Amino acid sequence: MKLIIYGKNLDLTPSIKAFVERKINSISKFLKPAENDLAEARVEIGKPSKHHKSGFVYYGEVNLRIGSRLFRAVAEHLDLYVAIDLARDEIERQIKEYKERNRQARRVPKNLESRK
Repeated sequence: MKLIIYGKNLDLTPSIKAFVERKINSISKFLKPAENDLAEARVEIGKPSKHHKSGFVYYGEVNLRIGSRLFRAVAEHLDLYVAIDLARDEIERQIKEYKERNRQARRVPKNLESRK
């Protein structure tokens, strides 16, 4: 999986980069090897503005492209690491839902489709 990390209104320290890499690369266990080779994740983390001091100060945005399919998640939180976790969890949920939908579509017998 190709991973591109951006930071907005904050410095990307090595510890933040390592955390993002570890969390986003853990998504690859839900992908087939061929999908994993095609996958590209663009992660943007940061603050909405330099003046933002209260409320949900940090956000994490993940855009995961697998071939022509795009999965997107945005999460905001008081803590940067929690925002990254929440965005990763949303991407994981979307991938599972997509795979389940495809699996269910393959299970419908042809003769049942013609009866509708």
